Amino acid sequence: MVLGIESSCDETGAGLVREGRLLGHAVASSMDEHARFGGVVPEIAARAHVHAAAPVVRAALADAGLAMSDIDAVAVTAGPGLSGALQVGVAAAKGLAYALDVPLYGVHHLAGHVAADTLEHGPLPNPCMVLIVSGGHTSLLLVRDLARDPIVHLGDTLDDAAGECFDKAARVFGLPYPGGPAVDRAAREGDPRAVPFPRPLTTRREHRYTFSFSGLKTAAARWAEEHRAAGRPLPVADGAASLQEAVADVLTRKAVAACTEHGVGTLVVVGGVAANSRVRALAEERCAAAGVELRVPPLRLCTDNGAMIAAVGDLLVRAGAEPAPLDLTVDPSAPLEYASLHPAAPGSYQLAGR
Repeated sequence: MVLGIESSCDETGAGLVREGRLLGHAVASSMDEHARFGGVVPEIAARAHVHAAAPVVRAALADAGLAMSDIDAVAVTAGPGLSGALQVGVAAAKGLAYALDVPLYGVHHLAGHVAADTLEHGPLPNPCMVLIVSGGHTSLLLVRDLARDPIVHLGDTLDDAAGECFDKAARVFGLPYPGGPAVDRAAREGDPRAVPFPRPLTTRREHRYTFSFSGLKTAAARWAEEHRAAGRPLPVADGAASLQEAVADVLTRKAVAACTEHGVGTLVVVGGVAANSRVRALAEERCAAAGVELRVPPLRLCTDNGAMIAAVGDLLVRAGAEPAPLDLTVDPSAPLEYASLHPAAPGSYQLAGR
């Protein structure tokens, strides 16, 4: 049984997974403490993790009906993320692994989002296309064996991620933080065709899998400024619906095109923005039209959580991956190359029997 610990941003999560099955998990969020600042404050996040780490692990064990002695391995997010926040989670994981005398695995946060889907839908098809959309990341990936093979990046964001665009646009619309859920709620009453927001990087072939949401964010801000400068009430619902439609259009258009071009029959959409209702609906519509199977984790597993980290650890254990040393360090800007994130990977990544 693998315990997973997540502390990369403002959620402290713990999850327990055995052979691909989620046994229990718990999450504590410090989001309310950051809301008045309009974004995550790293020092506040790190202090919140210090207070929440032990209670969250105990809560996950209680949820599973298990004891600390039942843990066979510990997996932890080692990057990317906020440095202070990551250090709290890694320190907690090291302490538990040492005290229990079990292996420790350093895990890439984004690989965790990919693995989250396996807890609901079973093993990932080999290959599959993965669209990661969150507050800090937007990437289109070709994934084969998540535990063993390198992850192929077809495209990443050049500037703002999709979730970051929602957060920043929500602020100029006068909506609360976090912006993604606020935009989604406001959009229910709006017309997605009301504002002709741009669809960035959708016309040039060399950028067919690359993302950019900075210009869309600016367009939303200028639209709001023009209304306010003219003394007109801001039609927030229309702005939110139109912004959401633009983001969903770009994300799903590129992802389904990548599936078609690479002959991949399954698209997996993960990350916090995968919880957005329009992204999910449009992905379902376009995948059905293209004959592509769509897999999206349940809402509770889209945002940051320890279960997804435990899922990666479980895959690594079953693949025979070497554990991390107890001097494992964090990497706040770690590139996504392998699911395992420690000095033994990627360069000297060793697997049993290989």
